[in-house]
Amino acid sequence: MIATNKLKIFNDPIYGFITIPNSLIYDLIQHPFFQRLRRISQMGLSSLVYPGANHTRFHHALGCMHIMQSAIHTLKFKGITISEEEENALLIAILLHDIGHGPYSHAMEHSIVENISHEAISLLFMEELNRQFSGKLTLAIKIFKGEYHRKFMYQLISSQLDMDRMDYLKRDSFYSGVAEGNISSERLIQMMTVQDDVLVIEEKGIYSVEKFIVARRLMYWQCYLHKTSVVAELILTKILKRAKELSLKGVFLECSKPLKYFIDNRVEREMFTTDLLKKFALLDDYDVMSAIKEWQFSDDFVLKSLCSMVINRDLLKIVITEEKPSQETITSLKVQFNSQVQLTEKELEYFIFKGKLKNQAYNKASEPIRILKKDKTIEDVVEASDQLNLKALSKPVTKYFICYPKVLTIA
Repeated sequence: MIATNKLKIFNDPIYGFITIPNSLIYDLIQHPFFQRLRRISQMGLSSLVYPGANHTRFHHALGCMHIMQSAIHTLKFKGITISEEEENALLIAILLHDIGHGPYSHAMEHSIVENISHEAISLLFMEELNRQFSGKLTLAIKIFKGEYHRKFMYQLISSQLDMDRMDYLKRDSFYSGVAEGNISSERLIQMMTVQDDVLVIEEKGIYSVEKFIVARRLMYWQCYLHKTSVVAELILTKILKRAKELSLKGVFLECSKPLKYFIDNRVEREMFTTDLLKKFALLDDYDVMSAIKEWQFSDDFVLKSLCSMVINRDLLKIVITEEKPSQETITSLKVQFNSQVQLTEKELEYFIFKGKLKNQAYNKASEPIRILKKDKTIEDVVEASDQLNLKALSKPVTKYFICYPKVLTIA
């Protein structure tokens, strides 16, 4: 039998060469559950706005693992004891943190499955992999759930300055071409240390933290919450909702077997058995996009119209407002549209709807970013910073929107 070389190197456009540290991590990367991430886009339908944003969750997961290696190396250099088992668990936890994402990432959480987040599905995948790998992921799962006694390890995986955010800001900025998101993750990692078992940033790194928070705000408003990306994702959610509605009425819709199962059945949190998880693991972006290509020729007016919008990038008009759109505006648009196409009230809601966008660059109420002062005291970055705008960035900003067909006008 020919032995497999498990010391592979990935060439990454952001960090250069990424090495796989050991054979267990190689085997996890090679597993079909993880390889599926090659077919899940990182930024959903943002490529309709930024044509370069076609990178995948696979890219992102490897990038997170790479910067976690750098963070562990830095902390060890500063005298923080991290055992080989803990190091391995940290790398596995960050590598698998997004493994539960469905097709087109967040759009699926409200349509294909109900009442279950991608984080919960990630945990189910990790537990299944732990069974398949004879308990070698037990510590990684403990850290991922925040149950391990060394608190700073959970903060490296999930906090306001974790490896996930550091990679996606830099990566999404690179692929989308939105330069404002380009942060110095190397500098931030070099400034990390641990004090009283919590992750802190040395005082001299405060300007890099400020830049990170500002970059996050700019990336949200310019990229993730770009109005075209928002409306495209909402249309995608409505396509799947309509398909499910028709399927439950007995209408046959052509699509792949994995997608067919989720369209034909209501799937909720408590239904996730090992078999269902394996069905979910067969779903990716290709299933959804090929179904949309097929459904644009459906006999159902609502489904075919929404599918054509995504395929031809001829989306609904979206207007962002500071004030909530009034019910009168919605009603007036529905009356206008109904005079052109005869639809029921429920069907009109697929074309005319409102909602809100919310962004908070830094949340003081959740796990803060801590700054270690020269006198060894610890302070929240907002208090430690002389930048007045950081206080402003910690306030949530809410904007409202209304979507409707381009043939209509708001009076």
